[in-house]
Amino acid sequence: MRDQVVVFGEMLWDCLPTGAVAGGAPMNVALNLHQLGLNSQLISAVGADEDGAKLLGFLRDFGLPLDLIQIKEDQETSKVLVDTSDPENIKYSIISPVAWDFIQWSEENDKAVEDADAFVFGSLGVRNPESLKTLIKLLHHPTLRIFDANLRPPFYDFEVIETLLGFTDVLKINEDELEIFADYFGTEPTVSSLCAYLDQHFPMEIICITQGAKGALIYQKGEIFSHSGYKVTVQDSIGAGDAFLSGFIKTYLEEKSPNEILDFACKIGGFVATQKGGTPKYSEADIHRIGVV
Repeated sequence: MRDQVVVFGEMLWDCLPTGAVAGGAPMNVALNLHQLGLNSQLISAVGADEDGAKLLGFLRDFGLPLDLIQIKEDQETSKVLVDTSDPENIKYSIISPVAWDFIQWSEENDKAVEDADAFVFGSLGVRNPESLKTLIKLLHHPTLRIFDANLRPPFYDFEVIETLLGFTDVLKINEDELEIFADYFGTEPTVSSLCAYLDQHFPMEIICITQGAKGALIYQKGEIFSHSGYKVTVQDSIGAGDAFLSGFIKTYLEEKSPNEILDFACKIGGFVATQKGGTPKYSEADIHRIGVV
C-alpha cells in the first residue's frame, strides 16, 4: 500500500476575528492525510514560544508525528491575519519573517522524503532563500513530487516557480492561479491551452485545477476530466482546497481513475467547507455523506 506522504512548508495560526485557528496549507494537508489513514509527516518549523508550543500541542492532539518539525530559538511562530468578511473569498495578511522561513536540511528529513510515496510542497513555504535551498535538495529524490502552487501575493517568484515545476510530477492550481500562470507563460487563460503548454515544457504526469464551488478538472495526457462539485452550505472556505488536495493524493496513490479521484476530492473539499476552520476532525464516513440525498 502506498501511504507514506511527507509535506513541506508552513504551519501557523490564522488570526480570525473570532480567535486564532491552527492552519497553513501544508499542515492542513498533512492533518487531512493523517485522518484519511495515511502515514503523513510534516517538515516545518515553529518558534520557541508559547504560540509554537500550542501549535505543536494541536498537532499532538491529532496524533501527527512531530519529529520533522524544527524549533527556532531566534524566530517567532507564524501568524496570519485573516479577513473573513467575504466567506467565499478569504483574504490573508502573512507576517514575515517567521520560523518556517528558515527550515534547514537534515539527514532525518532527507531520509523521510527518500522513503516516501509522495512529497508535497508549495510556493509560500519557500519565500525565503534558506527554506528554498532545503526544498531543492529534497526534490532531487525520485519520490512522486506534488506541487500545490498556493500563490500568495507578494510571496511568489516565477523564476522560483519555474525551478519547482522542473521537479513536479503532479501540479495543483486553482482557477485564479490558472490565469496568473497563463499570463506569465503567454498562453490563453484556458485549461486546455495552459495545461498543454505545461505538459510540453515540464515533466508532469497530471495537472489538477480547482474551481471552488464549481468543482474541479484534471488534465492528463491531453484529456480533460471534470466534476461539478457538491452543493453544500458553506461555513467558511478555509482549508477546503487543502482537503481537496488530500483527497486527491489519497486516491491518486490508490491508482483510482481521474473521475474517481475528482469525486472523492470534491466530497472532502465540500465537507470541510461545511465546517468551521481548515482542520475539523472527521471520519471517512462523514465525507461520503456529502452528496447523499
